[in-house]
Order: sequence, then structure tokens, then C-alpha cells
Amino acid sequence: MAIRIGPAGTGGNSIDKLKELKELGLDAVEMEFVRGVVMSNELAGRIKEENKKHNIVLSIHAPYYLNLASEDKVKIEASKKRILDSCERGHHMGARCIVFHAAFYGKLSPEECFQQVKNEMLEMQEVIRKNNWEVILCPETTGKRSQFGDLDELMRMMEETGCGICIDFAHIEARHNKEPDYNALAKKIKAIKNLHSHYSGISYTEKGERRHLPVDKVKAKKLLSALKAEDIDITMIIESPDTWGDAVMMKRLERSL
Repeated sequence: MAIRIGPAGTGGNSIDKLKELKELGLDAVEMEFVRGVVMSNELAGRIKEENKKHNIVLSIHAPYYLNLASEDKVKIEASKKRILDSCERGHHMGARCIVFHAAFYGKLSPEECFQQVKNEMLEMQEVIRKNNWEVILCPETTGKRSQFGDLDELMRMMEETGCGICIDFAHIEARHNKEPDYNALAKKIKAIKNLHSHYSGISYTEKGERRHLPVDKVKAKKLLSALKAEDIDITMIIESPDTWGDAVMMKRLERSL
């Protein structure tokens, strides 16, 4: 099993940066579509072709402006379009995991929100199947209690729809206002296939996530040790303010364990 580590965003020309990632010893990168899907299918295809030389694991973070449980049906359809546009680029790029923050609870109960998100997920999966896109939807664990995306909710969503999930370890800490028991968490997620994750330092209030911080090396070592102890195969994208620098640090730390 392997722990693949890389940054969120290329920080420049996506094609040229693939070689640099490999030279730094990194294994992955997440293409950031968080402000909108502006990349063409043609450019996505060129990235895929270049990546044949480097074998970097690619993923995509879909736009932030999503809510699959909105009271406004127009906003739901717009949200699905942004996710599906990301899926289309991901297919042409060779990026399998399409990560997104699925919804806010709003006036819905957690169960009502779950069912709403599930219905929209199933509709999007049907579009993916019809287009033969080789991608998997990966809703992310969220850092605020007002957001849909507790780990148990997403593991249930995975069981009921066959989707993947993205485990943001920092978000789990922020959502519950305490550092996770990494050993227990690693055991809980061990059986998940297509395991994709995010990591960073994080500050939070009683309501949850406030902002991302540099990686805490002590916490990072505990997390990596727990993942290795369970022999977990996982891709980990670093979302700290210094995403490239902390990714290199994390990779060196992982190799030292």
C-alpha cells in the first residue's frame, strides 16, 4: 500500500509543473477549479498526455459555490452543472476523483438533507455513466456544523450510492472541535476504496472551521503513523497556505516513518 502526497494547485502552468512535482518526489496534485471551471477539454487532454511521462495522481476540486440541498431548484441545477463540468474535464485529464462540498443543511433535518443530496448524486452518476466518463464523485468531509458532510454521513452515502469520498482530516478536527484519535480513525476508514484525502493545519471556533494553517508536524506524524500502521492506500492533498512546501515536508516525513 502507498501514501501518495501532493499539493492543492499547480501554482502555475499545469503542464510544466508536472515535471517539477516529480522532481520534488511528490506523487499527486489536485487541480483547483474552486472559482469556476475555465479549463478547456483540449487543455485537460494535453495535461493527460504530458502526465504519461510522470505518473502523477490527478484529482479535481470542483467550485466552492455549490449546494445540492438548496431551497432554490435553479441553484441545485447550477451546482450539478459545475460538478459535471468538473467531471468532464477530469475525464479528459485522467483525474479520477472529483471533490466537492455537497450542501448546507439549511432548514432541512440531517436526514432530509441526506436524502436530497443522495437523489442529486444518483442523477449525476447517471450522467457520468451515459457519457462513459472515468471519474468518481467524492463529496468531502466538511469543517462547519452547518454543512452536510460528517464522516458518518459520507460513509453512508458511499454505501448507498457507490460514490467515493474525500476525507479532510483537518475538517474532521474543526467540525468536532478536537483532534481526532488518528488510530481509531484509520481503523474506521481502512476498508474504503479510492481513498482520497486533504490535510492541513486548521483553526476553528465552536461553529467549526475558521481558516487553514501550516501543517503541524507533530500532528502530521501521528496521522501518517496511524495510516501506515493500518497499511492504508491513500492520496493526500495538502491544503495549507504553503501547499507545495508542506507537501514536500509531509512526503519526507512519510518516508522517514
